[in-house]
Amino acid sequence: MLVATDRILTKLRRICAGAFLFGLAACGTGGISTSDSGPYAPGVDRSKQAVDGVEVGHRLIAAGEYELAIRAFNRAALANGLDAEILSGLGTANLELGRLGQAETLLRRATAQDDAWPEIYNNLGVVLMERGKTAEAQQIFRKAFALDNGESALIRDNLRLALAKSENTVNTAGQNNNYKLVRRGSSDYLIRPTP
Repeated sequence: MLVATDRILTKLRRICAGAFLFGLAACGTGGISTSDSGPYAPGVDRSKQAVDGVEVGHRLIAAGEYELAIRAFNRAALANGLDAEILSGLGTANLELGRLGQAETLLRRATAQDDAWPEIYNNLGVVLMERGKTAEAQQIFRKAFALDNGESALIRDNLRLALAKSENTVNTAGQNNNYKLVRRGSSDYLIRPTP
């Protein structure tokens, strides 16, 4: 029993000596440092302005991270309140996840806001087309086209596809309609039917 206890004490002394030497090395000039080039992540600069949650949400949608985008838009809504852009972002993310009912509700709320723009109407039209509400989708696409003064080729293409689909109601099973979601800004999103 004494031999085992001596061995344990010897090992503990070596571990303590190693930890002590490691601590001394970290205190020296050549040891562990907190510089930017070191192995550790930099600290948080709390004096800087945080990135806008809405922009983060749009970037996450563009990257295909729809659940994370919903979280980012929710955080932005807590900070800034619900506006048309946040509602539109939430609706777009839900549409991409296949939650058509939630997407429709959110996009309708976004179009009811005073600061709604043509892209929101376009995205609502895409949801309505996906849900088989072609007649209402045509009206929404027409409104988006009118608000945009016909400048957006994506909105024009979506209106054209909706009109063609309503004229060709007899044989629409084999058609491959690609409706485009539009983000206010530089990105656009494309909805493709699932095989």
